[in-house]
Amino acid sequence: MSSVLKTTNAATLAERIRTKQARCGVVGLGYVGLPLAVELAEVGFSVTGFDVQNSKIEHINAGSSYIQDVPSSVIEPIVQNGRLRATVDFSEIAGMDTINICVPTPLGKTKDPDMRFIESACDQIVRYIKPGTLVILESTTYPGTTDELVRSKIEQGGLTVGEDFFLCFSPERVDPGNPQFKTKNIPKVVGGTTPACTELGVLLYAQALDRVVAVSSTQVAEMVKLLENTFRMINIGLVNEMAVMCGRMGIDIWEVIDAAATKPFGFMPFYPGPGLGGHCIPIDPFYLSWKSKQFGVEARFIELAGYVNSHMPHHVADKVMLALNDRGKALKGSRVHLLGVAYKKDIDDVRESPALDVAHLLRERGALLTFSDPFVSTMRIDPDELQAVDTLTGVAQSDCVVVITNHSQFPYPSILEKAKLVVDTRNAFKGYKSDKLVRL
Repeated sequence: MSSVLKTTNAATLAERIRTKQARCGVVGLGYVGLPLAVELAEVGFSVTGFDVQNSKIEHINAGSSYIQDVPSSVIEPIVQNGRLRATVDFSEIAGMDTINICVPTPLGKTKDPDMRFIESACDQIVRYIKPGTLVILESTTYPGTTDELVRSKIEQGGLTVGEDFFLCFSPERVDPGNPQFKTKNIPKVVGGTTPACTELGVLLYAQALDRVVAVSSTQVAEMVKLLENTFRMINIGLVNEMAVMCGRMGIDIWEVIDAAATKPFGFMPFYPGPGLGGHCIPIDPFYLSWKSKQFGVEARFIELAGYVNSHMPHHVADKVMLALNDRGKALKGSRVHLLGVAYKKDIDDVRESPALDVAHLLRERGALLTFSDPFVSTMRIDPDELQAVDTLTGVAQSDCVVVITNHSQFPYPSILEKAKLVVDTRNAFKGYKSDKLVRL
């Protein structure tokens, strides 16, 4: 046995994890929590999922999925054999040996971290946690949250970290719609408040996931996630700015990127688009920016990249307006059809999707909007809720088609044939030549 796991609580929990007798709780059954719960259940743990949405609970207990990357065919057998169940009754936390917190962490309107969901989860945990429990925060947040918020709340209940309970941070890493990398085979970073905490966190994940990477503290683990997504956000901001420059100079940015990517060292291709979407890249870097200000450091790269990326929907709206103008039509009163409204290709997630901003801007300028998306049936543009229409019907009836999300299912040759004008923000028509096409 490891020397750091010799206390009674640690040793008992370690043995329960190794023998799969530990009862695992997952708080928050969204894109992160449900896949994790499934992986733990599939290797033999008894898993209870906790959520405040009754619809999610009903789906899981019926053996059906509401998440594209987790098919019902995977959930049904582990529900039937009793390895996975879900509940809204948080008092059942009292029976858990491990608890993973996988709740949303949005930003407020002023880009300050919104900790309400983490705080709410912690309040429930404090009420019911028993000695000897491992708590792991997976929700993306600013460095220091695990110790300053989660540890503080639990210790207020009278338990001591590293002795009576064990605390880690492990950044969620999911890529919806990616068939190659799933929860099981994406390396899992774990940092604990004490060495015993880290070792127990590593031990739990190692039972179900292919590779676990231990780091020295919760703060390091928290910063890992922010570095990963800040890296992407800044590089996307750079290539978006290059796209605007190239557009003004009459240079094809996509050809430039493809040629630059032939360099076998020192270059990694990133691609421009209509703006950032999803719950990570547009949001996570601003946790770091917010926290750094408390230490007197101004995160200039982050703020600048955020500005560039947030302006891309305006750039797209301008492109549409100018493209119509070149053909003797005003944007006001023109029928504009959006192709794809999910934040990335081949998924159904519209969180922070740039399509929402583009649609809002086009409507403000008087465009008459329709959309099609094989994964999304409705899109809310206040005060209305638009219903998806048949792709080729929408294309044929529009004055301009705008490719926002380059889903694989779209029939691109037929779209180009039926469209009067296409503004392509994703290079979906790579290799096509037509005077109907306007590229980002």
